[in-house]
Amino acid sequence: MRKALVFAGAIVAGIVGSAGALAGPWEDGMIAYNRGDYVPATKLIRPLAQAGNVKAQNVMGMMYRKGEGVARSSARAFMWFSLAAKRGDTTAKVHLQEMSKEMTPAEMTQAKELVVSCEASDYRNCEY
Repeated sequence: MRKALVFAGAIVAGIVGSAGALAGPWEDGMIAYNRGDYVPATKLIRPLAQAGNVKAQNVMGMMYRKGEGVARSSARAFMWFSLAAKRGDTTAKVHLQEMSKEMTPAEMTQAKELVVSCEASDYRNCEY
């Protein structure tokens, strides 16, 4: 009986251990984000956003909008939401509508310039 319990425990440990190993940058980034560890989350999520992942783009928009792990920036938030919205993310579209009412004309101009620059660089120049 004792050998059976040890064997079963080893199987469970193997399953749990391998489940943790299956997590990727998105999962790890969201775990960090939900835990409030925004700087590590940014490091994991930003490359996904720059690779065109709409969920990651939406999260980057939220992070810039709230100043979570990055300097708060309406223009950069708008840029990330715009990129996600262009790819069909409905949540990003809602955020864009909300932000359009809050932003100054100068911020809107800057945000639109950031979108053009980001897209023109094939997502390599989306932060500067």
